[in-house]
Amino acid sequence: MPISLFRSGLVRPVAISIAMVLLLAGCASTGSLEPHARALSGDNLSANRSLDAHKLSTADFPRQDWWKALGDPQLDALIDEALQGNPSLDAADARLRKAQAQSGLAEAARKPTLSASGQYSGVQLPETLIPAPEGGSYLGSTVLMLDFKYGLDLWGGKRAQWEAAVGQAKAAEIDAQAARLTLSSNIARAYVGLAQAHAALDVANHEHDRASHLRDLGQQRVKAGLDNQLQLRQAESTIASAEQQAQAAQQQIDAAHTAIAALMGQGPDRGLDIAHPQVLQAGTPGIPGVLPSELLGHRPDVVAARWRVEAASRGIDASKASFKPSINLSAIVGLASAGLSDLFSSDALLGLGGPAISLPIFDGGRLRSQLDASDADYDLAVASYNQSLVGALHEVTDALQSARSLDQQIDSSKRARAAAQSAWDLAQARYRAGLGTQLDVLSAQRPLLQLDQQIAALQAQRLAAAIDLDRALGGGLVLEQPTTPIANTAVTP
Repeated sequence: MPISLFRSGLVRPVAISIAMVLLLAGCASTGSLEPHARALSGDNLSANRSLDAHKLSTADFPRQDWWKALGDPQLDALIDEALQGNPSLDAADARLRKAQAQSGLAEAARKPTLSASGQYSGVQLPETLIPAPEGGSYLGSTVLMLDFKYGLDLWGGKRAQWEAAVGQAKAAEIDAQAARLTLSSNIARAYVGLAQAHAALDVANHEHDRASHLRDLGQQRVKAGLDNQLQLRQAESTIASAEQQAQAAQQQIDAAHTAIAALMGQGPDRGLDIAHPQVLQAGTPGIPGVLPSELLGHRPDVVAARWRVEAASRGIDASKASFKPSINLSAIVGLASAGLSDLFSSDALLGLGGPAISLPIFDGGRLRSQLDASDADYDLAVASYNQSLVGALHEVTDALQSARSLDQQIDSSKRARAAAQSAWDLAQARYRAGLGTQLDVLSAQRPLLQLDQQIAALQAQRLAAAIDLDRALGGGLVLEQPTTPIANTAVTP
């Protein structure tokens, strides 16, 4: 009897079922539901004047190993070691594997399935319920089956679900690359902080040397009866202040060692092996002439946001397909027998199958709410993309402006420092010759300390601006982008 379902007698009932489904198709409707967000265009964001005003030179996009431009092999080795294995990278890689697995599940849902099963069951009915010969005897059955199922994707809903999962996986892949960019830039910044701390220690030691020299000169003048103990105590106070500054700088060095070790995913002892940084170099700031439009393809956050927009768009397709009729094919073929001896005979053949057609008519608004949620997901993805784009242009402009301003500040501070050194030398010579006072020397010494500290801080900020600019330009990552323009990803009713 089940095999007869595949004969011509099934055609007419199926045709009637399809006609009824199409007749009722208007009961569940998408209505006026649609997304509202619109993506921004990089070319339409006003940035040319801001960028051109600070374009000191043109440059290519950064290389993937952009940190090597800083010129310190130890930094190169630290970043390479950190990228080999790190808890933050492991977490990003795990999220990527999960997203890829989800896309695999969505792809599997598009394909037919075939499963095999075997079952043996037995029953003994009591004679108190059923008289002999059935009652009191044991009845057993053996069933072997192949179960085939396939849902036709007539409206592309399953394909849309798969494409949405692929888009999410692509975004997760770019997030994993972005995690490496973030890690390398954070280590580079921490390394700059270590270099600044060493520079602060050098400044404190130089101040200690100047104060010690002034104290020695004061002792000579006290012995000669030219000065009293007041001037000597003032020099000793300056020495003690320099020692305190050296101790503070050493604490900053220790903290930087620990921070770098933590960023590398290592214990604090790893930081103790980091030597004094070499003199780091910050090149002349420059940006590619193709900004801002080409920035969209180099920034990992922007490209990942585009993939999420693409995924959300396909999610709308999948939700809309749920409103339409679905056809599923199923078939069961097997063998069934009360005894093993008859299991493989022709009389034991079991067959069942046919198409099933379904259409939601009244669902309490579930499908409309699902579509509304998909529209909201799309709007949220577009808003995130717009925010990433605006933030990217802001970061590039801010880093470029900071680099130029810091170059000017460093140049002015160095000229001020040269003048302060001349004043210090002159004050020392006059004091040594008895023409000036120790107060004149102390007054000339104080600007030297302040300017040395200021120059060290400005140079560290300039290096950080160079790191920020490379990171803002995408860090040299090669990213796969969606081919569909965002303007066309909004799904039409």
